[in-house]
Amino acid sequence: MIVNSMTGYARTQGQDTTLTWTWEVKSVNGRGLELRSRMAAGYDFLDLAAREAVQKRFKRGSITMSLTVARGREGAVLTVNEVVLARYMDLARQWQERMPGLTPPRLDGLFALRGVVECGDGDEDATQVEARGAAMLGTLRQALDALAAMRAAEGRRLAEVLAGHLAEIEGLVGRAEGLAALDPEAIKQRLRQQLLALLDAVPVLPEERLAQEAALIAAKADVREELDRLKAHVSAARDMLALGDAVGRRLDFLCQEFNREANTLCSKANDVELTRVGLSLKAVIEQLREQVQNIE
Repeated sequence: MIVNSMTGYARTQGQDTTLTWTWEVKSVNGRGLELRSRMAAGYDFLDLAAREAVQKRFKRGSITMSLTVARGREGAVLTVNEVVLARYMDLARQWQERMPGLTPPRLDGLFALRGVVECGDGDEDATQVEARGAAMLGTLRQALDALAAMRAAEGRRLAEVLAGHLAEIEGLVGRAEGLAALDPEAIKQRLRQQLLALLDAVPVLPEERLAQEAALIAAKADVREELDRLKAHVSAARDMLALGDAVGRRLDFLCQEFNREANTLCSKANDVELTRVGLSLKAVIEQLREQVQNIE
């Protein structure tokens, strides 16, 4: 069985002569492929390529990726954004006029304010910027490889759990098939008793109503069709898990079919032991469904 989980985390770093960058990618369960990205200031131009890289690797999951950039001292150019600094100074003067006792702002305090001092890379041309962007995307691909490996490892664990649930369902179906309540003679005897009860009803039922009730009793007496469908669903689930593709949605739909047959089995059961088997089936199917929610 080859399946991938939708949960995982990866972190990778890269650097050049002036910058160090870090990619963090986190994946959790999602109904489809949902992407959220946070690019470092000035690197929004990488967003589209980063999203395309994720879409090529994964088909389901809620994935969040972030790029942070740290600039080294060497090769970096510090500049003062005079427009922002002037606005801060104007605000300081206004508040000093309102509250004369305030201490005038110091230059080091103003420089520490967000947006006043900017760290640049000097006069980089388009070729240098493009080369750095390609290097950053290469680091992102490494993070996606690591994320895929983690999702695959978790998927192998899930596959073992799913295989166990399917084997348990198969065992319960076999147990139901072997019950005496499913023996043809036992079914005939139970039908005979129920039909006699209808014939002895007071007031006497009309023939048409009697035929309808008899047909309903006969339909509810035989659960072999539900058991056959449950076995077919187990086989279909195993085939899906062997595909090695994103089968989470199809398995989720199949779990609904499993549950429908188990519900019908419980509603038809006229035997205490068969009812117990039906309830056990419902419990295992719910456990199966919960695990399927984690599959890509």
